[in-house]
Amino acid sequence: MQKQRKHYRFVSCSKETNEMAAAPIDAARRKLVSGIAAVGLGAMLTSTVGRYTSAFGQTSTPPMEKLRLVDVHHHIIPPFYLAENRDRIATSRGGQITPAWLDWTPQKALAAMDKNGVAVAVLSLSSPRVWFGDAQTARQTARRSNEYASELGQSHPGRFGLFAAIPLPDLEGSLREIEYSLDVLKADGIGILTSYGDKWLGDIAFQPVFEELNRRKAVVFVHPTTPNCCRNLMPGIATVMAEVPHDTTRAVISLLYSGTFTRFKDIRFIFTHAGGTVPMVYNRIIEYAPEGSSEKLPNGVEYELKRLYYDIAGTAHRSAIAALTNLVPMSQILFGSDNPYVGLAETAEGATKVGLSAPDLQAISRDNTLRLLPRLQAKLKV
Repeated sequence: MQKQRKHYRFVSCSKETNEMAAAPIDAARRKLVSGIAAVGLGAMLTSTVGRYTSAFGQTSTPPMEKLRLVDVHHHIIPPFYLAENRDRIATSRGGQITPAWLDWTPQKALAAMDKNGVAVAVLSLSSPRVWFGDAQTARQTARRSNEYASELGQSHPGRFGLFAAIPLPDLEGSLREIEYSLDVLKADGIGILTSYGDKWLGDIAFQPVFEELNRRKAVVFVHPTTPNCCRNLMPGIATVMAEVPHDTTRAVISLLYSGTFTRFKDIRFIFTHAGGTVPMVYNRIIEYAPEGSSEKLPNGVEYELKRLYYDIAGTAHRSAIAALTNLVPMSQILFGSDNPYVGLAETAEGATKVGLSAPDLQAISRDNTLRLLPRLQAKLKV
């Protein structure tokens, strides 16, 4: 029987998975993995550069040279956000809220980072974020949430980056918040959802926002949600099991076949959870392309998918990583945890057991992200 993990103990939701039968890894890699699995990814990486050789057990902040990972998928739950939107959050997630929503504090986030070797975490709101139908309220919630995250970064120098929330589908409010977040708060990028109501990201309604993000050559962190159509398709089955990863795929397809990826090629997109189900349905995406799609994708589907970025939150399993690495270059894969909804240790430890070489682990866990978000390099030196 599979061992129960702490983050499984919620009222009516379960985390998304993508486990299938996995191919065996070669003997050399198996030896490497067995030697480091008990230590954890953060400790393993510092060991490879001669700085650290044992697991993290302390609760106080370790010396910075012992913290090696960069986490691009790390959620905050501002107290005011939960207090003011608890019922809306529950409705968007099948009627209940997991304990992770209720237990989060900055101190617990830092403790998890320290224990698992995370030097810097880029903060963001999870779904449903800030849009609940009223533009003014959404603008206020986005601003307060972004300032809350920015203040955390100031209170804990070197530990936090920010993917700022914007009040989509409110275009004017979103453009204002992009300007404020990137110019004043110095956010590392902008966070958006895969869909809003009955519209996915390739919808023409969102084009003005993408035009501005493209002009700024922004990094855009795309987090999945459950669209209105699919919240109760399977009574008793949590939407995070299938609908959440499927919505990432819907968003990618929408952006592909609307021509958004091609028109706004200077946006650097990050998609979470190994791209949802994109690696598994890649051939179908090509085979059943809409008529006339070649005009919107002059370089082809494969070209566009290979230049996107993907984090491994909730997917540090051999089957998921095998599918992703067969589709995209190692340079496009980033470490992300989904903390606190998925315990940070799950990804940090799971990544050591999927048959990747030490250089590939180093690239995924740190180097790729620092190339994409170079300002985080300065935080590592604080």
